[in-house]
Amino acid sequence: MTLAPIAVATEAHADVSGTVCLSTLPPEATDTLNLIASDGPFPYSQDGVVFQNREHVLPGESYGYYHEYTVVTPGSPTRGARRIVTGQGDQEDYYTGDHYATFSLLDQTC
Repeated sequence: MTLAPIAVATEAHADVSGTVCLSTLPPEATDTLNLIASDGPFPYSQDGVVFQNREHVLPGESYGYYHEYTVVTPGSPTRGARRIVTGQGDQEDYYTGDHYATFSLLDQTC
């Protein structure tokens, strides 16, 4: 009897493109971090919802580990593409400016 090979899912982390300094991001990113730190109020009802990491762009964690927040895009009639995704780890915040296609670990000290 010949067994078919089993497909093994691997976690893709290639799209976490290093670290980005908070000082290089739009000022609205700081506004969002301040709202997160004070637990709101947030401008959109979707802020704070679980980020499911369906594409496995971020390191694999259990459901509920990551939460997403909007980084307001001035002049945009929608939420836009910018987000901060927080993990439960210490200082584990990620920034995406392209609606989850790529992420950078956020460094708030520079």
